[in-house]
Amino acid sequence: MGLTDTNEPIPLLQLGIPSSSQLPPPDDDDDALIPDRLVNSSPKRTGNKWTAVAHIITGVIGSGVLSLAWSMAQLGWIWGPLSMLFFAAVTFASTFLLCNCYRSPHPNYGSVRNRSYSAAVKFNLGKKNAWICELLIQLNLYGTGVAYTITTAICMRAIQKSNCYQKHGQDAPCEFGNTSYMLLFGAVQVFMSQIPDFHSMQWLSVVAAIMSFAYSSIGLGLGAAKVIGNKAIEGSIDGVSASTSIQKLWRVSQAVGDIAFAYPYSMIVLEIQDTLKSPPSESRTMKQASVISICITTFFYLSCGGFGYAAFGDQTPGDLLTGFETSGPLWLINFANACVVLHLIGGYQVYSQPLFATVEKWLAEQFPRSSFINTNYTLKLPLVPALSLNLERLCFRTVYVASTTAVAMIFPYFNQVLGVLGTINFWPLSIYFPVEMWLRQKKIRPWSTKWVVFRGFSVICFLLNTFIFAGSIEGIIAARFS
Repeated sequence: MGLTDTNEPIPLLQLGIPSSSQLPPPDDDDDALIPDRLVNSSPKRTGNKWTAVAHIITGVIGSGVLSLAWSMAQLGWIWGPLSMLFFAAVTFASTFLLCNCYRSPHPNYGSVRNRSYSAAVKFNLGKKNAWICELLIQLNLYGTGVAYTITTAICMRAIQKSNCYQKHGQDAPCEFGNTSYMLLFGAVQVFMSQIPDFHSMQWLSVVAAIMSFAYSSIGLGLGAAKVIGNKAIEGSIDGVSASTSIQKLWRVSQAVGDIAFAYPYSMIVLEIQDTLKSPPSESRTMKQASVISICITTFFYLSCGGFGYAAFGDQTPGDLLTGFETSGPLWLINFANACVVLHLIGGYQVYSQPLFATVEKWLAEQFPRSSFINTNYTLKLPLVPALSLNLERLCFRTVYVASTTAVAMIFPYFNQVLGVLGTINFWPLSIYFPVEMWLRQKKIRPWSTKWVVFRGFSVICFLLNTFIFAGSIEGIIAARFS
């Protein structure tokens, strides 16, 4: 009975890029439950500009796109589009800085490859900054699991409401809670969390891409159809009015936070770049892919947000698809919501697996002789693939899923939670660390022109981040105790 090294880092990706750990199939002659050993191998870098574009778009266009119409409604027809363009420009800048950190000390010819965000921070800024960066990444991953639980429950409830309206008429009192759907989603994730190599399955990228484009395109199409049917463009320059100027300020803050959540992909830049072949240099290819991806994403976001706001005006819902429950073709709306659910079932695992890997690696290092932590068993059942079981994985991952489900049940506030997650991802991970690493890598002198420009840019984004965080927390508190 050998110990198993179950804790090789899983790449931090929002899609199915191959993991560096692969589980060999058990022999047919083995017993139904025996220990096994992982075989590690480094995947060959065969990616190009277009595979990187596919990975970025699949990773960026997710459930956050459904909140953009609501954000546009709070900001109005001028500041809404300008805010999206601003975050697109910030994402450009952040990504270009990060691309130069993949190789060190030279961005194109350096001998050291930083295969993850935290590895780049550690190499350029030291262990202390790397520890802070890793903590923020794990918080972001955990928070995304909470947000996905909330979003899935909203979509499942929308399907039930749609079926209720179809059966009993549009005037029927079809109101349902979220709790039962969150518990159901949690139960599914408890099972799926026991699959150790789920993150490395190639089909995950394909499914995620199809599902995300499907429901986003349906939302865009329904919004455009409603605008054409209304023969009018709803909305105003100032956006949705509020009873007080302070309330309007908080709503603007939450709207900007939702946009901040939807754009950056700084956590996965270096992992995607690590899949690219060279020559040309990985940095050059990744920058080209980022330009193409951000342009496509921005066009898509402006279209979804704009058509959604034009369709509903001041009544724009927090989740765009829920606005069509009584006005659109019910089968199409149900299909779109089902696509969201399928996407987020897999997306939850994609975001959770890196956190699982970090915690389990630490436990294995602290307790190297513990069979509870380090031993895997292969469970062979009739008619199903062999399943690798680990007692520590079973306990920890079940508790983890239960905790995200509990937090989602306590704070089931879609737009506000996205705003908080946006602040974790925006300034610390998309601005501060990339700027500091670039300044260190280029050896920029303090108080030189470049130093002042980049530090000033970082300070401005920090103030914006603080504004978003305050508004999102206020929104959660107000919703919780209203």
